[in-house]
Amino acid sequence: MKIAGWVSLALTVLTTVFAFQGLIGFSNQGPDWALLSDHYFYGILAFSVKQALLSAVCSVVLAWPIARALYYIPGLPARRGFLALCLLCFVMPSLVLITGLVALLGRSGLLSPLIISATGHEWNLYGLNGILIAHIYLNMPFAVRGLYQQLKSIPDSSWKLSVQLKLSRWQRLRIIEWPSLRGTMLVLFGFIFVLCFNSFATVLALGGGPQSTTLEVAIYQALKYDFNIPEALMLAWVQLLIAGGLFLMVSRFGSTGWLSVDTGSHEWKPRPVGWRLRLMKCGYYLVWGILLLPILALLLGFAEGDQLRLEWLPLIKPTLTTLALGVIAASVGMALAYSMLSPIRQFNASGLSRKRLVLEWLATHALVAPAMVISVGMFIFWLPIIDIDQWGIVFVAILNTAMVVPFAVQKLKPRLYQFDAQYGALARSLKLKGWSLWKIEWPFVRSVFLSSYALVLVLSMGDVAIFSIFGTQEWTTLPWLIYGYAGTYRIAEASMASLILLALCALILWLFEKAQSKHA
Repeated sequence: MKIAGWVSLALTVLTTVFAFQGLIGFSNQGPDWALLSDHYFYGILAFSVKQALLSAVCSVVLAWPIARALYYIPGLPARRGFLALCLLCFVMPSLVLITGLVALLGRSGLLSPLIISATGHEWNLYGLNGILIAHIYLNMPFAVRGLYQQLKSIPDSSWKLSVQLKLSRWQRLRIIEWPSLRGTMLVLFGFIFVLCFNSFATVLALGGGPQSTTLEVAIYQALKYDFNIPEALMLAWVQLLIAGGLFLMVSRFGSTGWLSVDTGSHEWKPRPVGWRLRLMKCGYYLVWGILLLPILALLLGFAEGDQLRLEWLPLIKPTLTTLALGVIAASVGMALAYSMLSPIRQFNASGLSRKRLVLEWLATHALVAPAMVISVGMFIFWLPIIDIDQWGIVFVAILNTAMVVPFAVQKLKPRLYQFDAQYGALARSLKLKGWSLWKIEWPFVRSVFLSSYALVLVLSMGDVAIFSIFGTQEWTTLPWLIYGYAGTYRIAEASMASLILLALCALILWLFEKAQSKHA
């Protein structure tokens, strides 16, 4: 297992090394250092940081009252459905959301006339507005689940003691709730910031022009339109340093348990009454409606089209291709993540924190490496060696696997650390290894493994960036088909394909959440 772990780590790192070697070797130049004195670069950098900062702050701040409502009002209707919807929103393919937002808030959107009449100004979805709405929609539900799980970890005894000491609401918030949440909030903020800083499809589709360009999109434009490798390399290194440094710093504060199932336990805690109860309920119902709006807009967009003229057969092969690529990427990705955690766990058990931290960063570095740069670099590296047109779909599977490994590592790691802390010493004293150790370990990690598998499966099914480089018409995926429909203003077809992809994602999450509940 340890050898397999080192091999898995080496394969993951080699993917990035090959990609950068391909870019550097092709141009025979290093990064374009002159870019550092260009106002264009600082404009892109400032907007990248600004949109990521606003998205992360708004997502966490807006999630807090909703998480409180879920925690303090156990009798909320459709509570488990809301938590499932939150999970679906976070892993929803970006193009599905963008199609729904355009149908809802675009120039001819369902709600655009209401916004214009209410504000008295022209409404434009494209630019910072659209980027923030999409990022908050995708990440706020994730923060709700993370904060709710953290609130559930507050022991009953703390609340009972607060009653005995006659603490006011403000004192309970300051002394009990805030100390429990602030670490989780920091981790959530950092994680969402990194995700939004590396956002590609959302900014590309809703950016609306050069004034709303981020580093990731600038890399894409430098490669796709100008084929300026030195500039792309410079931008990629800056993105890697900023996002990687922040991610490394945030990782030291731990992680959040946002995939856990709601057990519905009735622990003792204060209950809101009066106007506070009504306010919390209003916020809960309002967010329910907001999260459903883009999905309803897709249904309306599909209903407004001429269903008799819609062709269903062209969707079958892309749907099966998307599913097959997702299953391959998720299965191999989970196996790689599980094995590469073996040497990391060994360093953790030995107290070698610096070595553990380095290996953790190597295992998750794909989270901050620009997917577009990795794809183009790999394309250039392998182009003179093999027939890319023939083997392109294989590279789509390989790179999708590399991109989901960090998520799998992040979700499996806390559970495996917990197993080592509880049973590691006993397993070593009994000299349990290999299969005998696995038989004990598997029941302990099974529920987390299943939920992580569902997460990476759905994430890999939404890929657009990698397919745009290696994909072929013969193996078109569903997200790429949606992109093609939306680009030619075939909104009914785009809505239909988006609904199929969304239904697939929802079905996968529901099946695995059921399995997780059974084995929790």
